[in-house]
Amino acid sequence: MTGALPLLQGVQVVEFCQVAAGPFCGMLLADFGASVTKVEPPEGDAMRQWPPLTQGYSENFASINRGKKSVVLDLKNPVDRDLARELVLRSDVLVENTRPGVMRRLGLDWDWFASRKPSLIYCSISAYGQDGPRGAEGGFDLTIQAGAGVMSVTGEPDGAPVKAGVPIADFASGLYAAYAISAMLSRVRAGGPGGWIDVPMVGATIAISALQTSEYFGTGQNPRKLGSAHPRNAPYQAYQASDGWFAIAAGNNKLWRSVCDVVGTAELLDDPRFTTPTLRAANQAALKALLDGPFAARPVAHWLEHFAAAGVPSAPINGYAEALADPQTVHLQLVRDMTLPNGRATRTVGSPIRINGEPIPHETRPPALGEDTEALKALLRKD
Repeated sequence: MTGALPLLQGVQVVEFCQVAAGPFCGMLLADFGASVTKVEPPEGDAMRQWPPLTQGYSENFASINRGKKSVVLDLKNPVDRDLARELVLRSDVLVENTRPGVMRRLGLDWDWFASRKPSLIYCSISAYGQDGPRGAEGGFDLTIQAGAGVMSVTGEPDGAPVKAGVPIADFASGLYAAYAISAMLSRVRAGGPGGWIDVPMVGATIAISALQTSEYFGTGQNPRKLGSAHPRNAPYQAYQASDGWFAIAAGNNKLWRSVCDVVGTAELLDDPRFTTPTLRAANQAALKALLDGPFAARPVAHWLEHFAAAGVPSAPINGYAEALADPQTVHLQLVRDMTLPNGRATRTVGSPIRINGEPIPHETRPPALGEDTEALKALLRKD
């Protein structure tokens, strides 16, 4: 995109969102050039209080609110509500992640805007959707991961239920929302109407579980927890070396032969338990027991070097310090400088998208609470 206009330049977005799913959606739109105005209550988005706090400013908040404006409006106050309505009527997109019914009580629901601005794209993100037997319920990433099945396949086979280590329900929902908004923008730009997009977090989370749901449809059995292992391939999991852990993914017979060459276990190629990916997966506990000894005899670096040379996908079990310092991360220019509104310099992870070989340019600065309120009010009074 170097030298080209941002893909969403000129698109005006109003965000009535807090915490994660909605703000992440708004940030994705801002990354591609949309002008995103975040409407916050007087106390601000609750995530502004989440640590780590750098001189009072939340770096968690900064990580998913870059490139936005912030206005403070008390939406229960009729004057501020009318300002919010006017702001939306001048915009192309509204994103909200309140509990169903809240926007209607505030007088900012889709029905109020639909006849007044038919081209508006109104996107609602909620735990269970806008209607149905659970539509009125709230939810957070943990409860959605639990109810959508993710926790049933996460962790060691005999371990307690655990969630995925990153908030996949929140961010999958934000991605679906941004994708749907971008798709509807194409229709609006072609002269078509806008519409009301309903993004249920539970639906988005089940939808990204395609391999697990298809396993259930095909077998009639619930998929089970396998730790780092895979239900259909082996060796395809984490192994312990003499000084730490690493992972390999030998997902076909060619890679399996390469593993045996590297490890020095050619005899396993003729073992009837391991001749196909399906058989290796079915007998992966026995296979792991046979590989554990050789792997434990040498350090991680040895195995990574030799597997890389043999073309076997492998990786160390990195912490985020190591992942962010990885040479490929550096090459992709994922880590960007960021200056907080209080003037403090820090860093953030920018958009991973590259176009024509270049990372997309975008603003990394997040807003101070309400820093654009007076400018907005002046603009609306002027017009």
